[in-house]
Amino acid sequence: MQCPLLYRFRVIDKLPEKPSAAATRGTLVHAVLERLFDVPAAERTAPQARALIPRQWDRLLESRPELGALFEDDPEGERLAQWLREAEQLVERWFTLEDPTRLEPVERELFVETELESGLRLRGVIDRVDVAPTGEVRIVDYKTGKAPRAEYSEGALFQMVFYALVVRRWKGVLPRRLQLVYLGSGDVVTYDPVEADLRRVERKLLALWDAIRRATETGDWRPRPTKLCGWCDHQAFCPEFGGTPPVYPLSVRGGGSGQNEAGQAIP
Repeated sequence: MQCPLLYRFRVIDKLPEKPSAAATRGTLVHAVLERLFDVPAAERTAPQARALIPRQWDRLLESRPELGALFEDDPEGERLAQWLREAEQLVERWFTLEDPTRLEPVERELFVETELESGLRLRGVIDRVDVAPTGEVRIVDYKTGKAPRAEYSEGALFQMVFYALVVRRWKGVLPRRLQLVYLGSGDVVTYDPVEADLRRVERKLLALWDAIRRATETGDWRPRPTKLCGWCDHQAFCPEFGGTPPVYPLSVRGGGSGQNEAGQAIP
């Protein structure tokens, strides 16, 4: 949805990407909020959550040693200390938005999966699932960035309705509420889905998959320039920045290369 050419670089070419400090901080904060529910409700305090940050950072480094490269040019540890403080601020802000002493999630970091009638398999990981005493389900997703303006909120809502679709088909339950918790700005956005929302997202998913299939067969992957391009690791391979994509590694429909001599997809 963001950029077809970026999809190709990541999924087909599997080009390496440098670790991102912002994304890694988000992973760390998610881990802290997940682990906080391991302790009794009365102990779910901001100091307890802050104390989890160094331990979870060590665990993250142990599982993904490459993340150490983020601070390899920081011999005094100043940047790392500032980065950890920013993670603390995000965790502390969560306590102004939700009260974990009153929450008992039934699931955390839940892997969900289903298959549509077309054979398209959908997978995802839900940050938190709450179930009310009445049986109503709430799906919660933590965002460590700021809440987008209304005109840019479609992507986040699409993600949440995607989760609702998978849960509906997997468990036969339509979630009562979808909740986005934006730790960067202190906003909580909720949406109550209906069956029509799920059908609309399913149609969009099928259209996206059809577009992916066509691009895979033809080798025709177009860049979609946005403000996010400035953060992309693959500018050297992107025509929008004067780059040339790698030679397409898959065979294309019709037996041709689907590319010009520079390796770019033929329009």
